Amino acid sequence: MKRIILAENLAYLQTLPDGAFPLIYIDPPFNTGRIQSRRRIRAKSDANGTRGGFGGRRYQVELLDSPVYADSHQDFLAFLEPRLQEGYRVLSENGSFFLHLDYREIHYAKVLMDQIFGRESFINEIIWAYDFGGRPKNRWPAKHDTILWYAKNPRRYTFHYTEIDRIPYMAPNLAGREKARRGKVPTDVWWQTIVPTNSKEKTGYPTQKPLKLLERIIRVHSNPGDIVLDFFAGSGTTGEAAARLGRGFVLVDHHPEAVQIMAQRLAFAKPELIGFTLAPSPSF
Repeated sequence: MKRIILAENLAYLQTLPDGAFPLIYIDPPFNTGRIQSRRRIRAKSDANGTRGGFGGRRYQVELLDSPVYADSHQDFLAFLEPRLQEGYRVLSENGSFFLHLDYREIHYAKVLMDQIFGRESFINEIIWAYDFGGRPKNRWPAKHDTILWYAKNPRRYTFHYTEIDRIPYMAPNLAGREKARRGKVPTDVWWQTIVPTNSKEKTGYPTQKPLKLLERIIRVHSNPGDIVLDFFAGSGTTGEAAARLGRGFVLVDHHPEAVQIMAQRLAFAKPELIGFTLAPSPSF
């Protein structure tokens, strides 16, 4: 199953059967209180263009329409709770649920997840650390997000240790030649860059997460052929990671711009489109 759905996620979740998904990852709005957007441009070669490039070339820059959404909720937990409840219901007995937020709401969400799943079902707090963006001079720069991992059944869940991608040792000479060659297993702190501005991976959707981040989760916490659910799907990173690793996906978002981006991005996987048709214009 490979589906992209334009829908209000709570209403759609309520149509799904119990225990249908062995892995759920969601990256909901962070309640930053800001308008989330990305400036997107297209550069065309033009001898009279306003922008310079490599080798003295000139380019004319065109501003493109970009997805925008208001990331603000008066009662964020009241918004999130029924969706987490539904996520728990549709998670399979041996399934894992990953909730991705930042410092603003993660501590409140942790208490809420404990209430829904049970404190014994909390397995890991994963810190995704990155090093990019502005650095305020009045506090320590906030350069990490938090991902909470809960298991439906803390005594029986999917975890493929041998599928973990290894990373370089920080002091390879101390580890020895063989260990340095093999690399080490990551801890619960994952150093991973954000999606670079000039990356082919970049879709222009605000808050897009890097493909490698989702690949690590999906590779270790699911099996080939499993269906991964993401009901705050945004730019579709979960779907691309799932498809490239031989998994199915169900992606839900209520923003028309988001589902258009996903449909374009995941065209190679030939997903079923529900609630919309693919726009003919390559605007996204």
